[in-house]
Amino acid sequence: MTNQAISIFKQLRPLSVGYDDVFDHFESMFNHKYDSISLPTYPPYDIIKTGKYNYNIQVALAGYGKKDIDVSFENSVLTIKSIKDKDEKEVEDNDGILHKGIAKRMFSKSFTIAEDVEIKGAELKDGLLVVSMEKIIPDHKKARSIEIK
Repeated sequence: MTNQAISIFKQLRPLSVGYDDVFDHFESMFNHKYDSISLPTYPPYDIIKTGKYNYNIQVALAGYGKKDIDVSFENSVLTIKSIKDKDEKEVEDNDGILHKGIAKRMFSKSFTIAEDVEIKGAELKDGLLVVSMEKIIPDHKKARSIEIK
């Protein structure tokens, strides 16, 4: 973990209550995933805020069909990965492909999703996978005026 990250966590822990799991999660990410490893850039993606509480993750997946992709959500981690078709090599050999320029690489990309964010669905259209999410604000957390007695 970088010294800067350690410093930030040490400064924030005494000022917050109930965020231990969040800090532990990010410390784990720094310790395991990002130690002198370059992050994979394939497939390219965007994270877009589409409203006050709505988000989309858009992943460019040219050449992939619905049967080629698995989208799963477990323990606050959204994972998008390719599925290897057992007969893919045979199909390529028999399909008359003279040049294969659109790569269908194997990939797995994971995103940490906050506990108050709900996955609304996923759609693959025109080579773009869009996973829609919404942050759910419970009534007790919504802004309100407190009556003074």
